[in-house]
Amino acid sequence: MKRLFYCCICLFFVTLTFSQITETQLDELVQKTQTTFNVPGIAVAIIKDGKIVISKGYGVTSIETQQKVDDNTLFGIASNSKAFTATALAILVDEGKINWDDKVKKYVTEFKMYNKYVTDEFTIRDLLTHKSGLGLGAGDLMIWPDGHNFTPLDIVKNIQYLKPVSGFRTKYDYDNLLYVIAGVVIEKVSKKSWCDFVEERIMKPIGMNNSAASWNRLKDTTNTIVPHAPTDGKLQIIPRYKNPIFDAAAGLYASTNDLSKWLILQMNKGKYGDNQSIFSEKQHKEMWTSQTILPDRNPFPYKTNFRSYGLGWQLTDVNGFLQVSDTGGLDGIVTQTIMFPEIQLGIIVLTNQQSGAAFNAISNTIKDSYLGLPAFDHLAHLSKDRQGKEDEADKITNEVWETVQKNTAKIDTKKYAGTYKDNWFGTVTISEKNGKLYFASQRSPRLKGEILWYKDQNFVVKWDIRSFNADSHIFFQLDAKGKISGFKMKAISPLTDFSYDFHDLDFKKIVQKIKG
Repeated sequence: MKRLFYCCICLFFVTLTFSQITETQLDELVQKTQTTFNVPGIAVAIIKDGKIVISKGYGVTSIETQQKVDDNTLFGIASNSKAFTATALAILVDEGKINWDDKVKKYVTEFKMYNKYVTDEFTIRDLLTHKSGLGLGAGDLMIWPDGHNFTPLDIVKNIQYLKPVSGFRTKYDYDNLLYVIAGVVIEKVSKKSWCDFVEERIMKPIGMNNSAASWNRLKDTTNTIVPHAPTDGKLQIIPRYKNPIFDAAAGLYASTNDLSKWLILQMNKGKYGDNQSIFSEKQHKEMWTSQTILPDRNPFPYKTNFRSYGLGWQLTDVNGFLQVSDTGGLDGIVTQTIMFPEIQLGIIVLTNQQSGAAFNAISNTIKDSYLGLPAFDHLAHLSKDRQGKEDEADKITNEVWETVQKNTAKIDTKKYAGTYKDNWFGTVTISEKNGKLYFASQRSPRLKGEILWYKDQNFVVKWDIRSFNADSHIFFQLDAKGKISGFKMKAISPLTDFSYDFHDLDFKKIVQKIKG
């Protein structure tokens, strides 16, 4: 019986390792992915049993300079930074300076949610678990797009105006603002900036020497990607997100070489090198314990028994193996980190274009080879899926713009002009010039564009910066006298990034008082 068991183990091991992806196969896969999804530069790393198997760059950092991507090329890892924030808090828990279930108000006295009970009960743990009751990306227009003048303290002050869409701790909705506030907690407790703490306590001790906690702290930017986005049917370089407000949620810049050290630390339960302890195994277990149930979603072609969120990490199983992962996206950059702790496998895919299908095609193919799963053409499947979603989105947006272009009726544009205010986003002006309307945000000045009539009291705004891909409806509201009293908004395309949360805005017209 023991011999039979031993033979089964050996057979299982051979099944897992027999078809592991080769470097040549990876090269071919990445190159096809670049062509399929029009991605200029990609970097990939595979970590196995505490060692880097492959760490390699493909393509170029910029379509203008044509500089080659390599294993030390720096990418913005975006929301993969959230796990660094969770780990920073874990270190403070280890030191006895905080507890996961301490109330946030204890450290950030100004903190206030929409509901008093939620404010009083909100814990440090709640900052990280995406079940605050706020909707998907609620309030993200205070951090997105870049070019605004909001600060972390503005977020602390203004989050009280965001109305919940579900009960406290009842439902998963991805959130960025609360990670920004988690960064504020770290600063209050440690007396150091989030960047200083993360670099000094996590990154430097494990040798992430070429990376930085924020773009603004990079000492050498000569080997750094630039972001790209499809704009009006053509791939273009777009401005880099640089605002430090987002650091605790999405600020870190790293290469595959450096980020591999981070995954090794995680899979080694907080220890690195000669048993140097960065955080305890107890806190490692806490971060990798399910906190929030994620919505059921068909993970085709995989079989999955559960999907959840821990503290800074997504947790699921892939055909019976625990997968710990996260993804991240900034303007023109998307990235992914994955770990399978049971077989000590780590996968990193970094890109300088904003197609999530690209990194999934690569990482899924790699993990299939290590898990011994049947061959599956992820590239073709994801390409077809993406095309279907884009076709559906194009159908919706084309109908809107075709209607706008056909409109010939004369509209009294002057009655819509004025200054409008939302409690958390601040004021915008709608100005009228030569029969045309224009939208301009005071606090986020890149959000400006022409407003065009669609139908009834429904207009649409076409942003001047076309790479946003976020044109929006404007629904003007009338008071009892038939005068414009305010407006609400909603993105036109279902593929608009959720951080353009126009639907959370509720503008009221500011009525000028007449003196005299």
